[in-house]
Amino acid sequence: MSLKIAVIYGSVRSQRKGIKGAKFIVNKCKERNWDVNLIDAKEYEHPFLDKMYKEFPEGEAPEVMQKVSNLLKSADAFIIVSGEYNHSVPPALTNLIDHYQSEYFFKSSAIACYSGGTLGGVRAGIHLRAFLSELGMPSIPTMFVMSKVQSSFDDNGNAIDESYEKRIKKFLDELEWYAEALKEAREKGTPY
Repeated sequence: MSLKIAVIYGSVRSQRKGIKGAKFIVNKCKERNWDVNLIDAKEYEHPFLDKMYKEFPEGEAPEVMQKVSNLLKSADAFIIVSGEYNHSVPPALTNLIDHYQSEYFFKSSAIACYSGGTLGGVRAGIHLRAFLSELGMPSIPTMFVMSKVQSSFDDNGNAIDESYEKRIKKFLDELEWYAEALKEAREKGTPY
């Protein structure tokens, strides 16, 4: 079963380093022949949340929101790539995600978190579990943690630290299992 994956990355900082880890994940998804789209909060800039996509009359949402909604609707699963800001999730990431709702329903998510230090953003990952579940995209048990992201990957998303090659396999294998199971279940119908 071929999967469509949306990788949602939420840093908009001028000297961001987490994009290296996001590119690594995208590359690894492509190696599995998955159809993958990187939804980068810097590229798909959204205003501070005023109206959700669903609150616009049909055809009147801003073009960027229509495009992101289409990418999210077509996805079978999501990989959320988050840095850790003050022990929590970056505001640009939550702002981007909060603009949408039904696009996420009954689809699995996976959390990939990073930091410049040794903890790899796990505190943000913990916050994301409840947040993503509330949006209808529960996260898989395994979290992909990227410590010292600035020196673990090159600018093209290749692992400098080879341990990531083994760890990403388990992470994506698990996501694949959940994504396929929920995709099959959605084809039979959803509660709402």
